[in-house]
Amino acid sequence: MIYAKDKSVELLFIYCLSIYNSNLSIYLSIYLSIYLSIYLSIYLSIIYLSIDRSAITHEELKNAEKGEDDNTSSQTSSEQSVGEAEFEEVELRPVTAKPDWVAPDIRWAVPPNALTVTHVNQTHDLVLMQKTMSVGDAASQSSEEWLQNHNLQVSQLTLKDLLDKGKLTWPKAETSIGTASYQIQFDSYDLNEFEYQLNKAIECYTHRIKWLLQGSRKVFGLVKGKRVIVVIDCSNINTSYGRLETLQDFLMHLIDEQLSKKSALYFTAFGTTAEPLWPVLRDVNVRIINEAKDWVNHLHPRGGSNVLQLVRQIAKVEGADSIVLILGTEPDQSSNILIEYIEQIYIGNEIPVHSVAYDCSNQQTNIFLKNISEMTGGRYHCYASTCEEPIYSSTDISLLLKEVQAAQETISKIQDMRQGMMGNALVSIMDEIASEVQQLPPSKLLPCPPGHDSPLNIDKPKCHPQSSNEWIKQHGLKAKQLDLYQVLAPNAYSYREDYVPVIGKAVQSQVHQRAMVQFQWYDGSTKNVHVDMAKLFNYQKQLGAAVNLYEQRIEWLSTGSRRIFGTISGKNVIFLVDISIYNINYLIHIQHSLRRLMEQQLANKAYFNIICFGNNALAWSPIMKKPTKENLQEAWRWILTWQCKGSRNFLSALRLAVQNEEEIKHGIHPDNLYIFTSGVPDQAEDICVSFIEESCVGLGTQVHTSLFNVEDYDKNGAIPGRYASITKTAECLRNMAHCTGGRFHWFRETGIIESDDIQCIVLEIEKALDFSKKSSILTKTVKNKYQMKQNPNDSKLFLALPPPTPERRAVSCVPAMLDDSSQASEKIKFGKNRKILLTKIGEKTFKPSSPVHKKKFSIKNKMTSKEAQMITSSFFLEEKGAIGSVIKRFPTPKPMKKSFKLMALTGIEDYVSTKEWLLRFSLNKLKLNLDKFVSGPACKHDETCVKILHKPITARYCSIFPSINVKGTIRHLQLLPPELKEYSEEIKQVLQHYLKRLQWLLSGSRRVFGTIIHQNCTFLIDTSGSMNPYLDELKKEIVSLIWEQLYANKINFNFIAFSDSCKKWQPTIQTMSEEKCHESVEWISNLVASGNTCTLEALETAFLDDSLEAIYLLTDGKPDTSTALVLEHVLEMNESHHIPITTISFNCSDSVANNFLKRLARETAGRYHKCHGHFNIQMFIHKLLTEGFKDTNYPHLPEFEGDDLLRLIKEIKLARIFLSQSIAYR
Repeated sequence: MIYAKDKSVELLFIYCLSIYNSNLSIYLSIYLSIYLSIYLSIYLSIIYLSIDRSAITHEELKNAEKGEDDNTSSQTSSEQSVGEAEFEEVELRPVTAKPDWVAPDIRWAVPPNALTVTHVNQTHDLVLMQKTMSVGDAASQSSEEWLQNHNLQVSQLTLKDLLDKGKLTWPKAETSIGTASYQIQFDSYDLNEFEYQLNKAIECYTHRIKWLLQGSRKVFGLVKGKRVIVVIDCSNINTSYGRLETLQDFLMHLIDEQLSKKSALYFTAFGTTAEPLWPVLRDVNVRIINEAKDWVNHLHPRGGSNVLQLVRQIAKVEGADSIVLILGTEPDQSSNILIEYIEQIYIGNEIPVHSVAYDCSNQQTNIFLKNISEMTGGRYHCYASTCEEPIYSSTDISLLLKEVQAAQETISKIQDMRQGMMGNALVSIMDEIASEVQQLPPSKLLPCPPGHDSPLNIDKPKCHPQSSNEWIKQHGLKAKQLDLYQVLAPNAYSYREDYVPVIGKAVQSQVHQRAMVQFQWYDGSTKNVHVDMAKLFNYQKQLGAAVNLYEQRIEWLSTGSRRIFGTISGKNVIFLVDISIYNINYLIHIQHSLRRLMEQQLANKAYFNIICFGNNALAWSPIMKKPTKENLQEAWRWILTWQCKGSRNFLSALRLAVQNEEEIKHGIHPDNLYIFTSGVPDQAEDICVSFIEESCVGLGTQVHTSLFNVEDYDKNGAIPGRYASITKTAECLRNMAHCTGGRFHWFRETGIIESDDIQCIVLEIEKALDFSKKSSILTKTVKNKYQMKQNPNDSKLFLALPPPTPERRAVSCVPAMLDDSSQASEKIKFGKNRKILLTKIGEKTFKPSSPVHKKKFSIKNKMTSKEAQMITSSFFLEEKGAIGSVIKRFPTPKPMKKSFKLMALTGIEDYVSTKEWLLRFSLNKLKLNLDKFVSGPACKHDETCVKILHKPITARYCSIFPSINVKGTIRHLQLLPPELKEYSEEIKQVLQHYLKRLQWLLSGSRRVFGTIIHQNCTFLIDTSGSMNPYLDELKKEIVSLIWEQLYANKINFNFIAFSDSCKKWQPTIQTMSEEKCHESVEWISNLVASGNTCTLEALETAFLDDSLEAIYLLTDGKPDTSTALVLEHVLEMNESHHIPITTISFNCSDSVANNFLKRLARETAGRYHKCHGHFNIQMFIHKLLTEGFKDTNYPHLPEFEGDDLLRLIKEIKLARIFLSQSIAYR
């Protein structure tokens, strides 16, 4: 205190000096000096008094306190006066010792409100903190342990706690009944708060159930204990075909997720006999875990299910605190005998048995396992692969469901209270204002746009609008003759190769280098194109005008009511509008959207009707009516009376629309149905789609869906009858529209998200831009060729396509070609005359590079004189000294009999693409193309016009050869039956080779990811919200990929998970090692699906790695951004890197998304792969091998979309056709 006063005086002095130095007026100085003197006098007097009072010692203070005790028997007035004197005296004494703390009395204290911000040292917060610390680790607790701190009773959320919040009033007599009724008063805030806490508790229990249904906990439950014995049923039934591999995968996940965190483990498998992995419990370390995994991988069927012997064996194991019994079949012994024996064995042993019914349909086995768990104090878990219901009978989940049911019953009691009754007690809520508000329609509380209730301002459209598909047929690139291939077709020539009998060899087309340009056609072939620069320039100008027109169309589709519903096409239309309780906050938006629709697009229709649906469907009119102004105004007034209630009973509204008997009698049916909703129907998707197809396709009615304001599930709002995420909702409505050829439209308040109308125009714009780029490439190529004209040394012929390698034709029906030496000698013999003849006919021939007479050839060793004999006829030309020659007979070559000997068929499991694999093992490479064997010149039935006879002459002696039709041409079959039989046997071997390759491609991780053929790879994994149902399956497939392909082939790798943002496993690609594999598996197991799909950001992140060689992109849908934008940016980034991107479609049925992935792979020289379902390839191959390869149509080949599988299936189909043809030829 003294320090504070000294400080204030010092500051005052400084202030006065500053004033004096600043030459202020003298009056102000006098005033401050007077004030300073007064302040100093007061300050000195206070110091004097404090020093005087401090002279009282501590002993005097004690004597004064004793004096108080002696005077307690005095009179009241004197006590009061003495007490006041003592109080005044003590108040002036200095406090030299801190008094003892006296705890306040809090017995009647009211705990603070939950919304009050309190300090952490307060008692209420300390109690909450202590309670939170006592909860423990929830991940290691069973549901029984977890509920000890989270049940409704501990949380004070039972019905008794609710009644304690009410206030019981005096009973009132009921004259009609003759009894007294009690009235309970509740505060509305208490009821709302109690209901809110119950909903939070239900949400907490639901999260706990979802957590128990993830990973290995779904199959085996939560494994307790530190020293665990794991018992696995390996009987013949439980490890039958298909079950053993699945069980091994599940056990691998159990070891990685739960058992690896234990302190000691003991594994044993039993069948007819029990075989343990180790004789005793082993402490957990990396080596023990690897041994356990290796042991699991080598599990095999062991006969029956001898549980009795198993119990005897594990009873001898010491030091365990938990037993996990995994049983999938009925035990060999009776359940009663086993229970009695187990009870006797485990008397005194407090070891709980965690029993797991693994995919067992025998109810007796499930009851037996449940009894064992209850008897030993353990828990019971049930798993079924085909049904989700049995898992809810598990101990951990059933306890949580009981709490959820109790909470829901309490909430129903609160609802009854709001209605006024709960049992025989009347309930009244004090908040009268809230009750009055509840009586009003919810739409009255929503903000309305200006003039919402006013009559419609109808504007009749000038023309009937068309859908974009119909509009494109009139204004598309093909309709306007602006397709690039249409423009180039008149001046495009295909490469040709044909056999010329005169010269005895195949001749291919040639083109001058400066005259034409090679251009890849839409069917994959290469054509020689003559480019007209002026025409091409004009074509690009027309493309620019077309793109401007398409952009105007998109802008028109994004305005007015078309932004919400798209274009309303057809003459007879019916609108099905969703007014369920889930749209209660958007009712004004729905009404306003319909208002704009009726004003802008309905006036030119023939008939219309509107049906709203919640729990029930209600139509504005029993039949469709004409859209007159009176009818439209009446319909609008009816729309204003809507109230949101119930769920989405879509099928009732659809029946009301398509099964109208009055309209059927008059032959009127709707052309188009427009569904306006914000969620999935109450009925299942397959049921809705089937009903739509049956009722609408036959009538030619199209169903269009419009998805409005889809938000994720609101936990505080109404719970829908069928919940689906945003992506699944859009997929369901998209399928409902596309099954009838309709359109899907998705928008929200921020704008259009997806529209089939706009997508159709965007595809046409992308096609136009692609044509423009190709035109620019053609123009640039032609310019370069014209620049080369200045260099005369480039004047030479070039082939339109690279010439094929010359080889001997080895078919018995085709004469063998002369070898190179004989042909060379013929050229020498007749080269001079030919040169003279050609020179006279045309001067634009080229001279041989070297003189012919300098080389000498001998053909004596090559053919006999008879064979080499050649008849010629010479004649003189008009020019002097010019001689011509005509060859009348060629030497007859020796025919060769075909010997079908295959090269060694290997490489089934080669990690290469199918394209590279078929370069070695295709039918053409193996020389087994049957069409080539029957298409030689000797097999052709020829017909030639003879000028001397002036009539066509056909080939003779055709009757001795069988005739066949090969691609529309009559051929004479000269293959012998033994040759055809030998060919059939060889083609069967090739088919078996192909089928084994197909089987290998569809097994293991290759089913999802295909073959990994690069050395340094980055895998982009889509973890958006739409991947949530498949994430557990995907994690298993990624683990299989790591060990089966990456580790086995020593491939360096990295993972990037992307949703709203990108998450890297490692900064760069990691060198393959076993340790890195374990780290990546652990990282993959922690992935969570949520958010959107940022594909472009993931690709950009991957391209930052300099050691990257290839990218593997796995996703289940389109990116959030434009697909065209993604393609453009990827091509820019990849321009210098040339990184192939292999795209993998995972459980994606969206054709637009799959087309995007195909194009991304094609433009980056990658591959496209689609993950198919669990196709039973074993059964397919078995049918082919047992039933033979005679029928080309049965058994049907599966339909695949991936590049690798598609190429192999195409080759298999061709081989089956050749096989059936060879059998028919025989």
